[in-house]
Amino acid sequence: MKLGVFAVLFAQKSLEEALDYIAEKGLQAVELGTGGYPGNSHCNPDELLNDAGKLKAFKHAVESRGLIISALSCHGNPLHPQKAFAKEHHDAMYKTVELAQRLEVPVVNTFSGCPGDHENAKYPNWPVAPWPNDFKEILDWQWAEKVIPYWTEAGKFASDRNVKFGLELHGGFSVHTPGTLLRLREAVGEVIGANLDPSHMWWQGIDPVQAVQILGRAGAIHHFHAKDTTIDPVNVNKHGLTDMQSYSMMLDRAWQFRTVGYGHDLKTWADIISALRLVGYDYVVSIEHEDGLMSVDEGFTRAVQNLNQVLIKEPLGEMWWV
Repeated sequence: MKLGVFAVLFAQKSLEEALDYIAEKGLQAVELGTGGYPGNSHCNPDELLNDAGKLKAFKHAVESRGLIISALSCHGNPLHPQKAFAKEHHDAMYKTVELAQRLEVPVVNTFSGCPGDHENAKYPNWPVAPWPNDFKEILDWQWAEKVIPYWTEAGKFASDRNVKFGLELHGGFSVHTPGTLLRLREAVGEVIGANLDPSHMWWQGIDPVQAVQILGRAGAIHHFHAKDTTIDPVNVNKHGLTDMQSYSMMLDRAWQFRTVGYGHDLKTWADIISALRLVGYDYVVSIEHEDGLMSVDEGFTRAVQNLNQVLIKEPLGEMWWV
């Protein structure tokens, strides 16, 4: 496995400065934002697709520092019921796929999106209960009319370019659990897989080790994010796991994101890494920093230190004892 980082946390740095910093920390991979919610401060598809010189210089900047690009990421909502908003994210995703093909990057990370509850809706609707029956009817309509048709077409576009989608399982979007990911994968094909982030499993009440097992047995893990979550044992009883308070209200929230090792101990992270190896995932573990109690530098540095203690880096050898 290789250790990497989702470089959007260094958006205030130039590409070269960010890559230098990442390489100095001893990492081997970088994940770059190309649009949507993460922005494209380090990797603008329009510029790179339209200028061969800039594309060559971009590749050299990464490779000359001993790094690989693990994924291009354009997390967005291409299913948003407001057509202009959806088109912006759709276009960013399709351009990202084209850029991934040019750069020989195997994975484009994004969200599945979430549609509205009817054709003339203005806002996404994320049903979370099967009753009253209205919610189940909305969910059935969304998948039949929006989710599966959209991703069938997008999946073919990516497959034709030898690129896979890593969908992040995130609350608020149609694909947010191992089960919903596998549902879409069954309908669309193996081009669909997970960008599995344990932090979003924990706050939904899902054991990340089991999520790795469920998805890994199906060969459905295309990328992996390393981010932690802590659940407040008092506040969760007041607000529940679907706490809608701002992330900035850290003292009162039911849960919050933390850097690796500050929500769960390293034995738990060792179990996750071991589960990844067990199911055959031997790609990149990409650090994502969204810890409101630590600076970017400190949170990132602690994540690197903690993951280096549990990451399994060497290739498997023969079982000499068998």
